Amino acid sequence: MKPMAHLGVGIGWRPEIADAVERLDGLDWVEVVAENICPGHLPEALGRLRERGTRIVPHGVSLGLGGADRPDPEKLAALGERAVALGAPLVTEHIAFVRTSSPLLEAGHLLPVPRTRDALDVLCENVRIAQDALPVPLALENIAALFSWPGEEMREGQFLTELVERTGVRLLIDVANLHTNRVNRGEDPAGVLDAIPLEALAYVHVAGGVERGGVWHDTHAHPVPPVVLDLLAELRSRVAPAGVLLERDDDFPPEAELAGELTAIREVLTATARALPQAAAPDTAREAARNPAAGAEPEAGAEPVRGPEHGAGAEHGAGAEHGAGKTGQAAAGAPEPVSGPGPGSAAKPEAREEHGAGEAARTRVGLAQAALLSALVAGTPVPEGFDRARIRVQVRALAAKRADVVAKVAPELSGILGGRAPYREAFLAYAKGRPMTAGYRRDALDFAEHLLIQDLPADPAARRRLTAWWRERAGARPPRRIVRWARALAGRAA
Repeated sequence: MKPMAHLGVGIGWRPEIADAVERLDGLDWVEVVAENICPGHLPEALGRLRERGTRIVPHGVSLGLGGADRPDPEKLAALGERAVALGAPLVTEHIAFVRTSSPLLEAGHLLPVPRTRDALDVLCENVRIAQDALPVPLALENIAALFSWPGEEMREGQFLTELVERTGVRLLIDVANLHTNRVNRGEDPAGVLDAIPLEALAYVHVAGGVERGGVWHDTHAHPVPPVVLDLLAELRSRVAPAGVLLERDDDFPPEAELAGELTAIREVLTATARALPQAAAPDTAREAARNPAAGAEPEAGAEPVRGPEHGAGAEHGAGAEHGAGKTGQAAAGAPEPVSGPGPGSAAKPEAREEHGAGEAARTRVGLAQAALLSALVAGTPVPEGFDRARIRVQVRALAAKRADVVAKVAPELSGILGGRAPYREAFLAYAKGRPMTAGYRRDALDFAEHLLIQDLPADPAARRRLTAWWRERAGARPPRRIVRWARALAGRAA
């Protein structure tokens, strides 16, 4: 695997801090949410950064490469188009699923994939499809999670290592997410860093969060805590990352505070590098972390693990034709893999197809993910084996995020409904049992239509304003009363 080009220390570019980002001293690069920009109409501030030579990396959030369906060609084309428009050296996405197609449900959030053989096979095939479609290299980020899947067959480090070995994809390691999963899922960050192939590291994310009720919420809206900077030092003690990026997505602080956080990151990198001994850590320790069953010492004469550039990827294809607190597990140490099949795993691993997941594996993964997502956003029963208390936390978090994002894409709604509090109350009541199926803008329209069908808001003037708002964006009149009755009857029949 070729070494990554040097990026340096950067920050996530957001419109709310665009002016501050332009003024930050010593800023080497920025990352932008890919779905939030249009290649032909870049924000002026982002264009100025590019003109002065600041590298820009598009960071996707909607591909859902860990989902049971193959990647959407249109989404892949859009991500590639943004990479070309920005002159990006690579694009990044997440190891997550965000939707299901049967039933059609959108999480509006990055959800963890089960660490099973089936899920890994599907992910690897999806990654190769994305790699073939994209004009630049792809790197994938480890995500933060509130809960664990039951019946997992691999630890995080093993899962990531096999993904790299089978696809050649690079890794974007978020050290804040490592801390989140330590608190919420009992996983050992140092163990993950010891196990993964750090030569595949593209760059690193650093972000803040907050702990509430024993659950760590990866908010990207709080200062970076010392414990996350400590993990950055842990990573730097093992490898010199090509780039480190500060993420901030909400509750943006003053410019001086952003500059201070970037300075703290630089100081951690410099201090850790100075303290390093000249000798590298022994490879045997990493091999033992990747494969605990193998023991600390490798077998005599064993061949080193090789990546796809040595032919490893071609024989593991997944479908060759497409060339926060304790969770019921121990708070310290990574959870042990559970023997036997788990959600989305094959009942008989020895019968697994030699060259990939196949449609049967996609079906198993899809059924498991649909059952979970339906419980999270549609109010159906929680699948067996999940921590029900933790799933309830995730349900509330998803609903709150959905309300907040809709308020951002349709800020007029809060004003029409009398302020943030009444808007939020009305939206959360609407969202209960009404899952999002087509993105946040459609969700805002559906919410407004839902209120109008119920002759809400109660104030006639507000209802007229909401009607005009809905009509302007939907290009149609709200349903007449007879349509409302028909829909209500259909809902009762269902």
